[in-house]
Amino acid sequence: MAKSVVIVGGGTAGWMTASYLKASFGDRLAVTLVESKNVPTIGVGEASFSTIRHFFAYLGLEERDWMPECHATYKLAIRYDDWRAEGHHFYHPFERPRVVEGVSLADWWLHKKPSADYDRDCTVIAALCDAKRSPRGLDGRWLGPEFGEHDSGPMTRSTMAEQTTQFPYAYQFDATLLAKLLTRYGTDRGVRHVLDDVVATEVDESGSITHVRTKESGDLEGDLFIDCTGFRGMLLNKKLGVPFVSYQDTLPNDSAVALRVPMEMADQGMGPYTRSTAKEAGWIWTIPLIGRIGTGYVYASDYCTPDEAERTLREFWGPAADDLEANHIRMRIGRSENSWVNNCVAIGLSSGFVEPLESTGIFFIQNGIEQLVKHFPGGRDDDQLRKSYNRQVAHVMDGVREFLVLHYVAAKRNDNDYWRDAKTRAKPDGLAGRLEQWKAKLPDENTVYPYYHGFEPYSYTAMILGLGGLDVQSLPGLAMMDDVAATKELRLIRDQAKTQVEQLPSHWDYLEHVLNSKAARS
Repeated sequence: MAKSVVIVGGGTAGWMTASYLKASFGDRLAVTLVESKNVPTIGVGEASFSTIRHFFAYLGLEERDWMPECHATYKLAIRYDDWRAEGHHFYHPFERPRVVEGVSLADWWLHKKPSADYDRDCTVIAALCDAKRSPRGLDGRWLGPEFGEHDSGPMTRSTMAEQTTQFPYAYQFDATLLAKLLTRYGTDRGVRHVLDDVVATEVDESGSITHVRTKESGDLEGDLFIDCTGFRGMLLNKKLGVPFVSYQDTLPNDSAVALRVPMEMADQGMGPYTRSTAKEAGWIWTIPLIGRIGTGYVYASDYCTPDEAERTLREFWGPAADDLEANHIRMRIGRSENSWVNNCVAIGLSSGFVEPLESTGIFFIQNGIEQLVKHFPGGRDDDQLRKSYNRQVAHVMDGVREFLVLHYVAAKRNDNDYWRDAKTRAKPDGLAGRLEQWKAKLPDENTVYPYYHGFEPYSYTAMILGLGGLDVQSLPGLAMMDDVAATKELRLIRDQAKTQVEQLPSHWDYLEHVLNSKAARS
């Protein structure tokens, strides 16, 4: 049984891993984390999936415990601006379509077309986003009974696999502050924290790592080594020579430039969503946090230079971006062929990464950690555990790759070579056939990527109907069915949305309430 773990690298990946392992195994597992004082974290991933709540619940942290410290805000959806046409926007919300007479309301909508906006007709969340509402009332209760459980009590410990109902929101937070909070959480529970540079990695004749050598703290030995060294892949890729599988043939965006824009949210109001704005060679992310905007331009270097990208980003923000330092990032898009080899597991960017279009970076970290606990080594079948782990992690990343490619193929925008080429570029195996299937029938559990990757069929549907570039047809059989119930459900959604907008506080007002409550308790 592996009884000691050495994590190389800190940041979000390292400290999420260290804290989760301690929450899982307690004092039965010795955890050492070594990180350099001189290597900055990238911090691109500041938005998350709704499944991130399972991570905090597993650690026993409630929103009031961590959100204020991490300048966190709520995220009910991703808003896509200009992907379909200049001035057009739609939402990809955390809300499944309802089922009427055994048929998804999305199919009924496509048949009836009550308006041009699927998201506003078929979800409550779109209206909350437009009105910049919080998903929680000042009493702590969230949304309404149409979303299932909705009291303010704490969650029991669980993992992503147990999320059978769609939780209606995720979070946006300062990743650097989250790493600091988890550093305190982990060290309070016995994680040994070593601030030092790793100068060498030693392996035995079987290819297993025996220890890492640090500049000032000597050798750090362990049974299991976790590579959280980011795009460098210092242990898995560089030392063990594990090949990297590039996704660049299908996802050409390989660079980003980021800014931290100070902003008084009370003055401008705060939307409860991450925003993606299509640009000439990629897209700009906008993530509202307490006191600032996290923003950046993700682009393909084949179509845009770093100087052009930085100029585009600064022009997007105008005077607010004057004199701000820009952080240029070269992204490694793809995954390691295997994320676990011998006694080394890569988690985070060293395992794999796709552009942050759907906020998957932290989701990949969480998935890798949860699966590591479920596959933790120490028995005669460790090799089978490694194989199972590697299959699951590879499926997750390959599935996300396919979902992101759909965004570009299905986007109606085609005003330059970048957007036109997206329609004809190579596609992952299987996607071309699925696209033809979806034109005749919207995605369902039998026609999307067949392995778990964090996205349900409703996400594919929301993107296809929002992006507008695929010629999708309604189900012919619906023309012979009574649509009274569907019409009633569409009206009910509109009424529920109106009620929620009237009853819920603004996003900013709720967060200010949480901040004031924390200050009063301190």
